[in-house]
Amino acid sequence: MIRYAKLPLYFDLNGIKQQLSALNNQWQEHFNTSYYEGSWKVLALRSPGGNAQNIIPDLIADSDYRDTAFMQHFPSVSALLSTLNCPVMAVRFLNLQTGAVIKPHRDHELAFEKGEARLHFPIITNPQVSFTVEDESIPLQEGDCWYINANLTHSVVNMGTADRIHLVIDCQVNSWLKQLMSSATTVSHHTADNNLPDIIRELRMQNTDTSNNLAHQLEQQLLTVNINTSII
Repeated sequence: MIRYAKLPLYFDLNGIKQQLSALNNQWQEHFNTSYYEGSWKVLALRSPGGNAQNIIPDLIADSDYRDTAFMQHFPSVSALLSTLNCPVMAVRFLNLQTGAVIKPHRDHELAFEKGEARLHFPIITNPQVSFTVEDESIPLQEGDCWYINANLTHSVVNMGTADRIHLVIDCQVNSWLKQLMSSATTVSHHTADNNLPDIIRELRMQNTDTSNNLAHQLEQQLLTVNINTSII
């Protein structure tokens, strides 16, 4: 199971920043206050029914996702979406303001292997932001694209002096997204059951470009683990 991956997706970072700065006072507070401390705000560009008030799409199953009225203010986001050759569900800006903390939590079943991928595009961030998945810190930089397995325990802390804003896009997994994942430049795998050899064997049996690429990455990870263990 993939914990996180850095994907080769590129977008107009400066354009999105400019369009964000032109749209003031439209943020909504994330209402699930048990998840966080401080201020965590949302701006929905695509949501169930196109309702900008539906800021947590996870709560609405089998939804008809449509652009909200805010999407027209973000042509740079629309241009990015046009490059995604997979079904796009929710599209949101998430603003974790300075001093705020998102507590460790899981988003049930929201994982690539379950058919849904959550992509993070950091728009504004700073070195004092810590994003961890299963206590492993991810170096999210402005202009990057990262897949995050939200089904695993993750948390975020912003100890910087500026807000942290990510564009977060939820996609349905298809062959295009699988191919994109196989070209990831950085991949971390979740192997809680220490079953890497079994996973590699199953991937090799599938014998596709994607499965063989993932099998190779897992073999390299297994080799590293074995080397480190022998050194210890």
